[in-house]
Amino acid sequence: QVQLVESGGGLVQPGGSLKLSCAASTGIFSFAAWGWYRQAPGKQRELVAGISRDGTTNYTNSVKGRFTISRDNTNNSVYLQMNSLKPEDTAVYYCNKNSGIRYSWGQGTQVTVSS
Repeated sequence: QVQLVESGGGLVQPGGSLKLSCAASTGIFSFAAWGWYRQAPGKQRELVAGISRDGTTNYTNSVKGRFTISRDNTNNSVYLQMNSLKPEDTAVYYCNKNSGIRYSWGQGTQVTVSS
């Protein structure tokens, strides 16, 4: 069973930065498109950033210009650099495939943006 392990979250002030990491225990990591998702209290999980097999990226409008997704196929990892964080970015962040059948969700990593 594939395991997804997210890390890097924390408490940060508005305007601050965090870098999230996700390690995936799958031998076919490089063949998949990946994404970062988030779920705020009382809201549905949403896709915030995606990266295709060839490195093409896409972002939801609310994070464009502030977040950057990247991948390292050698280490089966995907990253999310988050800059200029806002209180509305507060959520639990998850990684998973961005197409096809998703793997079982990991535990996520909590990001809290507050002064």
